[in-house]
Amino acid sequence: MNVVFILADDLGWRDLGCYGRPDYATPVLDALAARGLRFTQAYANSSSCSPTRVALATGRYQQRLPVGLLDPLPPGARVGLPPEHPTLAGHLRAAGYRTALVGKWHLGEGEGQGPLHHGYDEFFGFLGGAMTYFSHESGPPGASSPGPALCEGEVPVERPGYATDLFADRAVEIVRRVDARPFFLSLHFNAPHWPWEGPGDAEAAAKLREMWHFEGGSLGTYAAMVQAMDAAIGRVLAAIEECGKAGETLVVFTSDNGGERFSYHWPLRGEKGALWEGGIRVPAVVVGPGIAPGRTSDEVAMTMDWMPTILAMVKVPGDTASAFDGIDLGPALTGRGTLPARTLFWRTQDMAAARRGRWKYVSTGEAAFLFDLDADITENANLRLRRPDVSAALERDYREWQARMLPIPGSARRMAWDALVMRKRSLDNVG
Repeated sequence: MNVVFILADDLGWRDLGCYGRPDYATPVLDALAARGLRFTQAYANSSSCSPTRVALATGRYQQRLPVGLLDPLPPGARVGLPPEHPTLAGHLRAAGYRTALVGKWHLGEGEGQGPLHHGYDEFFGFLGGAMTYFSHESGPPGASSPGPALCEGEVPVERPGYATDLFADRAVEIVRRVDARPFFLSLHFNAPHWPWEGPGDAEAAAKLREMWHFEGGSLGTYAAMVQAMDAAIGRVLAAIEECGKAGETLVVFTSDNGGERFSYHWPLRGEKGALWEGGIRVPAVVVGPGIAPGRTSDEVAMTMDWMPTILAMVKVPGDTASAFDGIDLGPALTGRGTLPARTLFWRTQDMAAARRGRWKYVSTGEAAFLFDLDADITENANLRLRRPDVSAALERDYREWQARMLPIPGSARRMAWDALVMRKRSLDNVG
């Protein structure tokens, strides 16, 4: 069985038509959802980019590794995914798959830290957290002159075109190759992550002043970025169909965290960077052999579940079950069972959260909250005093979990987000 894992960047829970986005259409992904299973309670492992990608690559909580402690991994950080750590791509390559990553990496930029050192045969994309869509440059958020970012393998390259389309072009080429081996394609778009540049914005993009792009963007631009990604995915799916591989290909689509400025979160609270539902709940669609079409699932899924799930579906032996924090979502995908009860945990530099069943515990600063998500998905009714037993149990579970994870280094606390605030203030003072 072939595997195509499509990851959007900063796409919010309701940013697709099939999840309720009201102001634009996403016909390709909506049709994909109609062909398979759509999760209504899928979560990212983190509220920002790189920690979630650690969990995706390893099937484990990102807090078990130093690279997962920086939330997100800032430009120039001298840490990455350890080359010796088992990964999803590494397991599949060892089982005879040809493996490719197209798009965003964001798991380390130093020597020996790129995708080719972690199970991928080939890589076309960029190593850092963000890249401009036309000039293909990257750099620190406030950099006045970012540097080239697009790479072929480990070599910087120049390619004209809109990044979303370039990534789809390469993905289509990989799918169409004549090769007896099954393929594992990680297609990790940078859309709709800032800077806010739609496919028709080349002229405006040439005037970009800073990567965070506070002075740019609009609902229309965001719609154009998401729709361009939707169309690009359509070309990849069409190539799979044309090659006669649709019946033997598993396709997963999801996002690395909740949406940001122009995302549609209603009725969720919060957005990217926070552990409220808007920062961590994401769309997730799965199509493939054995998955009945047109279904939705209310089962709770998390990014770290995809590695054990994919390995189980393609019947590739992975590490022992104890090596994963994630679980096999197979029962939910096939409809032949339910997932085991479990408590899930999140941690950023300044927030903590735990969920078990309908209950979610959140702490931030000196405040603590307990929400019944079945009754209050908006996280507005704090039931901590009404149900102190549930709150205390989840808080205890969180502390026990945190004791098993690596501590956040002092130098990392609020590193990236403080840089964001400082840059925004400097722009606010520009006349």
